[in-house]
Amino acid sequence: MKILIVSQYFYPENFKGNDIAFELQKRGYDVTVLTGIPNYPKGIFFNGYGYFKKRREIINGVKVIRTFLLPRGKSDAVALFLNYFSWALFGCLYAVYLSLFKKFDRIFVQQLSPVTMGLPAIVYRKIRKTPVYFWVLDLWPESLVSAGGVNSKVVLNIFTKIVKLLYKNSDKILISSKGFRESIIEKGNFGNKIIYFPNWADLAISENSQEIESPKPNEDFKIMFAGNIGVAQDFDTVLEAFSILKQMKHISIKLIILGEGREKERLEIYVERNQLNNMVYFLGKKPIETMAQYFAEADCMLVSLKDASIFNLTLPAKVQAYMSQKKPIIAMMNGEGFETILEANCGFAVKAGDAEGLATTIIESSALSKELLTKFGENGYNYYLENFRFENCIDHLEKILK
Repeated sequence: MKILIVSQYFYPENFKGNDIAFELQKRGYDVTVLTGIPNYPKGIFFNGYGYFKKRREIINGVKVIRTFLLPRGKSDAVALFLNYFSWALFGCLYAVYLSLFKKFDRIFVQQLSPVTMGLPAIVYRKIRKTPVYFWVLDLWPESLVSAGGVNSKVVLNIFTKIVKLLYKNSDKILISSKGFRESIIEKGNFGNKIIYFPNWADLAISENSQEIESPKPNEDFKIMFAGNIGVAQDFDTVLEAFSILKQMKHISIKLIILGEGREKERLEIYVERNQLNNMVYFLGKKPIETMAQYFAEADCMLVSLKDASIFNLTLPAKVQAYMSQKKPIIAMMNGEGFETILEANCGFAVKAGDAEGLATTIIESSALSKELLTKFGENGYNYYLENFRFENCIDHLEKILK
C-alpha cells in the first residue's frame, strides 16, 4: 500500500507523525511524506536545510518531499501567518504536481496547528479520489481563541469554513481525545466518520537514555513539568500555588520546568520579583534522549491547562509520556484530563485555576511514602499499556487504513 502523509512538520522536527511514518515503512508500506523545511520551534531552518538544500531525502526508508515555506521567525502573528499560508500554498501546488505523476492508495494527515496543513491532502483527493484519513490533534478554530487570543468574527468564520471543508472531504476523522467528538459534530454531520485514535508517549523517551546532572539535591521534593511554556498551561496559577507554598514555609518543595515557550521570559521575571528563585527552576529545553533520566529525578510530574472549553476536551500528550515512565502525576485541569488521572488512579487532580487546591495537593503528595508514590506511578503505567501503547495504536491504524 502506498501512503502519502501530509504534515507541515516532520523529522528532524519532533512530532508523532514521525513515529507513524517510520513504523508503517518498517511494516512494509511504501510511505512518502509531503512536508515543509524544518524550522520548528526556533523559527529558523535546521542546520543543513534550506530553500535549495535537502528538499528531497530518504529517512529510514521514508521518502520525504519538502516544499517551500517561510520560517516561523520569532512566532509573532505576522510571521506565523506567513509561515502557515506559505506552506499551505506551496503544499497545494505540489499536491497538484504529485497527483499528475504519483498514485497513492491512502492519504494520512497529521493535523496540528495550523489546520490549513490539511489542504494539500484535499487537493490531491479532489484530483485522484484517494481516501483521506484526517488525524485531529488540535481543534480549530477553538485554538485560535483559547491559545491565540483571536476574537475576530471574520477570522474565526473563515477558519470555521476551512475546517468544515476539511472534515467534509475526509473519509475518516481520527481524534486524539474523546472530547474532540463534540466539537467535530457541531460542525456538521460527521459522526459516522469519527474514530478514536489516541496519542502515545514519545518513543525517544523510552528508547534512549543519556546521563544528566541531577537538577536538585535528592532531599528536596521535586515536581517536574516538561513541555511547552505557553498561555494554555496557565503557569500564572501554578506559580501562585508556589507563592502559597513559600508563605507556608514549604520551601523544600521544588518546581523544575523543562521546555521553552513564549511565556517563559515573563514567568522568569515573575519568579525573580516574587523571590521564588530557590523553589522554581527553569532548565530550558533538553534533548528528548535525556527525558527518561530527568523524569527519574522527579517525585511527581505536573500537567496543567487553563479553564477553557477546548482544553477541557483535551488529554495533553505529556500525560502519556509521564505514565510511560511510571511517574505519579499532579494535574490541574478540567474535563478529559482530570477524569483520566482519576480513572487511572495515577496521582492527584484539582480543577483548573485552583491555586490553593494545587498548593494543598502538593503538600499532601510530598507527605506520602515513596511506596505509595511508586504505586501511583505503576497504576499509570498499567493504564498506559492498556490504552496508549504505541504498537497497539499502530495495529489499530493499520485496521483503519485497510
